[in-house]
Amino acid sequence: MTALVDQWGNPLRKAVLTREVAGPTLAGVRQPIAGYPADGLNPVRLANILREADQGEPLSYFELAEQIEERDLHYVGVLGTRKRAVSQLDITVEPASDSAEDQRRANMVSDWLNRDELADEMFDILDAIGKGISWTEIIWEHSEGQYRPQRLEWRDPRFFRYDRDGATPMLRGGEDGHGQDSPLPAFKFIQLQIKAKSGLAIRSGLARLAAWSWMFKAYTQRDWAIFTQTYGQPIRVGKYHAGASQDDRDTLYRAVANIAGDCAAIIPEGMNIDFVEADNISAGADLYEKRADWLDRQVSKAVLGQTNTTDAQAGGLGSGQANAHNDVREDIEKADGKAAAAVLNRDLVRAWCDLEFGPGTAYPKVTIARPEQEDLKLLSESLKEMVPLGLRVSATEIRGKFGLSDPGEQDEILTAPTSAPIAFDPARTGADPSALTLHARQSPKHPAEIIALQLADKGDAHVREMAGTIETMLERAGDLHEFRAMLAGAFGDIDSTALAEVIAGGLAAAHAAGRSDVTDESA
Repeated sequence: MTALVDQWGNPLRKAVLTREVAGPTLAGVRQPIAGYPADGLNPVRLANILREADQGEPLSYFELAEQIEERDLHYVGVLGTRKRAVSQLDITVEPASDSAEDQRRANMVSDWLNRDELADEMFDILDAIGKGISWTEIIWEHSEGQYRPQRLEWRDPRFFRYDRDGATPMLRGGEDGHGQDSPLPAFKFIQLQIKAKSGLAIRSGLARLAAWSWMFKAYTQRDWAIFTQTYGQPIRVGKYHAGASQDDRDTLYRAVANIAGDCAAIIPEGMNIDFVEADNISAGADLYEKRADWLDRQVSKAVLGQTNTTDAQAGGLGSGQANAHNDVREDIEKADGKAAAAVLNRDLVRAWCDLEFGPGTAYPKVTIARPEQEDLKLLSESLKEMVPLGLRVSATEIRGKFGLSDPGEQDEILTAPTSAPIAFDPARTGADPSALTLHARQSPKHPAEIIALQLADKGDAHVREMAGTIETMLERAGDLHEFRAMLAGAFGDIDSTALAEVIAGGLAAAHAAGRSDVTDESA
């Protein structure tokens, strides 16, 4: 049997599949408590942290990325929006072929993915959007000779590093957390990379870009707080006489400070303190706010590709620009979904099928995407034209596109409305069916001819009147729209009672003539 290996060529060791190998340890190098490199961060220190990550020591970088998510409300908001958008997408599984075996494998994968926990697990997998890379450990269960994923566990990226080649991931402390760094066990991890830029994975995360923005915004917020404290409340000044003792001064200061806040001072009587205020305090405060907002917009552009769906803009944007911004966001969502699906196919689906059925060449395919929106109006219009020409279409398929189920035997069926049958009342027209039948028998002509003549005689006057009016309109109308308006004005409330009675009488007569024909044939 062919030996199973992962994408890095590491051979499969089934003994480690069912146990956790990358969890935190209290005594080893994988400590659950992280450092705080963001405290007192300055440009020199930030540059050193990023340089260390490039050289294969990303520990401080991952700690900094975690702190930025905790401290920057805007960054964690837009980052969470992007991750939740993908984690809530529909996940479908397509079989490798139409064979029964491939169908069974696809159903196996689909049933497992259809779990309530999957949305949270996908959210953790998408941690790679911020940090550039994420590792999720697969905890397998083994019973009756079969392997099945039990759960997916997010692992702190601080527990991993890259080898000297910059591409091979290494587990800090080995599988027990106390030894040397070792390659990742085969079939145990889902490794996702989401690139904001090309190059090394450790340099492609959004956190690397957001770190500079967050640091500058931290400076801005600090200066803003000082400005607000300085000009946002009055200063209390107490004055003491020249012979005041130190105890008197201390008592005076406590009294001034206890009035409110810490903005207090004491000076000898006769001395002055001058406060130089900015010419426009309001403009100074707006400067800090505008700088903070500008930095937030840059983060929105980096994470979501645009600003319109997150940041309010003065004056707003037209619907066209708004739609364009939303299209950009959808493009990023599609790219993230494809990247996540590709990793699930490589690290989970393929590994599972190889464990269960041995190495193969075709596997079920996972797709993470929003259902394609179909133009149902265009579909309806196309069906109206194509079906009468002989196009054969499944009714079940069409109902599915409209979100309708097949009707049951007991369901009430909606059908196209039909015209109600005309009720003939011979009494209203004064026509006697029996008399008409008798007249038809005595006449040398066919009853239909007699009826036509009678209708022409009685309705001619009404028809001639209408025809004359219409002819006059045609002569006076300048175009079709004007003629249509004339028709509506002339015949919208026309009294057609007389003409209707003539037509009704004719229909009654035709009914009687039909009865006459039936009587003659049966005689």
